[in-house]
Amino acid sequence: ETHTFHFPVGECTVTLEDVALQLGLRIDEKLVTGPTFFDLRTSERGSSSWLKHKTKMFRDHTIALPDEPTEQQLLQPCRAYIFGLIGGVIMPDKSSNRIHLMYLPLLAELECEGRYSWGSACLAHLYREMCRAIYPSLKKMGECSLLLQSWAWYRMPSIQPRVQRDITFPLAS
Repeated sequence: ETHTFHFPVGECTVTLEDVALQLGLRIDEKLVTGPTFFDLRTSERGSSSWLKHKTKMFRDHTIALPDEPTEQQLLQPCRAYIFGLIGGVIMPDKSSNRIHLMYLPLLAELECEGRYSWGSACLAHLYREMCRAIYPSLKKMGECSLLLQSWAWYRMPSIQPRVQRDITFPLAS
């Protein structure tokens, strides 16, 4: 399976190079893997390997830090933010409110976080969701829609949105 899109002019597919260029995620470091056998009693709908989170909480909730915070108190909001990015942007499920628990141990040491190939994991997740999307009973697809949309606009300029005004960046000058 190559996960290609078939068009009248030929075939196209999302590649690791597209992920690196469009999302800026690493594609050549350590693989994002982990155990999938977690057994937490906070399961949802019988699945014990998923942790429910609220994306609104990650966006709107700020943690008040003491005057002299410890290193652990400083790193907790960073882990929560990265956890929200994984579940809400890079590898969301269909509802964008659950994250697989296999990603939690990867957040234990934030210094190592940049050494993971999150781009490869994002692309693998997209491919898996595209395979599932072929079933007529499926109503939604959980994937990195930002990647799929930017890839489509880049590869097929005819579907790009048309902007009627000049785009300026006043703060950049």
